[in-house]
Amino acid sequence: MLVGGKHYRTVWLEGATVKMIEQRMLPHKFEIVSYRTCAEVAEAIRSMVVRGAGAIGAAAAYGMALGVAEAKDENDIKRAAELIRSTRPTARDLFYGVECVLNRSLALPAEKRRQAAFAEAQRVADENAENGRLIGEHGEKLIKDGMRISTHCNAGWLAFVDWGSALSPVYAAKRWGRSMFVWVDETGPRNQGANLTAWELMNEGIPFKIIDDNATGFLMQRGEVDIAIVGADRIAANGDVANKIGTYENAVLAKENGVPFYVAAPTTTVDLGCPSGKSIPIEERSQDEVLCKCGMTEDGTMARIRTSPKGAQALNLAFDVTPAKYIKGIITEQGIMRPAELKKLLG
Repeated sequence: MLVGGKHYRTVWLEGATVKMIEQRMLPHKFEIVSYRTCAEVAEAIRSMVVRGAGAIGAAAAYGMALGVAEAKDENDIKRAAELIRSTRPTARDLFYGVECVLNRSLALPAEKRRQAAFAEAQRVADENAENGRLIGEHGEKLIKDGMRISTHCNAGWLAFVDWGSALSPVYAAKRWGRSMFVWVDETGPRNQGANLTAWELMNEGIPFKIIDDNATGFLMQRGEVDIAIVGADRIAANGDVANKIGTYENAVLAKENGVPFYVAAPTTTVDLGCPSGKSIPIEERSQDEVLCKCGMTEDGTMARIRTSPKGAQALNLAFDVTPAKYIKGIITEQGIMRPAELKKLLG
């Protein structure tokens, strides 16, 4: 992750303190926040200080390590795990991070748990960063010089510990000297595309334009999109993919217009316990995210304004499910594979 030419991770550990980039302030302010308790990390995940499947997986692992350090007995450790699991239901990597630290800790005598928990949390974070790098290494082969790329939401550095998933092939291709252009849809209601993906691409010096969420299909119809790459929050055993709401229609429109549609995600995102996308829990967030908008005013202060009629109600589904039949390939740290190959690979 490059911020002003300096390398950062999205979330990291300093001693027994969890550090994060405050993603809710971007792109207007770059701020690093610190958390010292399991409950604080859980709230940071819930309130989207940190977001993106890989990043919250690492944050969950670090939060679990703090929970183990705070615990008086095994019941306290299990309660810490339940607290973090309750923050957000859809992203598989969050549960993976919790499980790794929980299982490692409970397998050891009490006096060895704290050190092992922090070591395991660091392993989860390092694994996520390396998986992002490898996704880029495999996926960059799909990006030819001059390509016009469509993406959705934010699945770059900020969604992982480093590198990202959907944007990692773009960053890798850039480092190989290839040129490309990225269509960045705004991604309502929280505008992760307009706020985060655009900010990342500016830091990388990659040309892009922000577009309305409803413009992608028309650009595909006009032949102005060569490839679509998105991330994933959970992938079912049959290759169905849960990702930010709006992914499904982009995939359908890509197929209709002959645009190859790829999903980029590490194998830790695959949930073999979900036979199909119908089994993936879909998070429903506060309706205020739809009814109101947040941003920076002319005088440089952050503000929240209501954009809908007083008394109106909204449905705010955070994710949707794209059936495997619309996905040309899944870019993982182990290579690019068809959705149907995932179960065989991991089973």
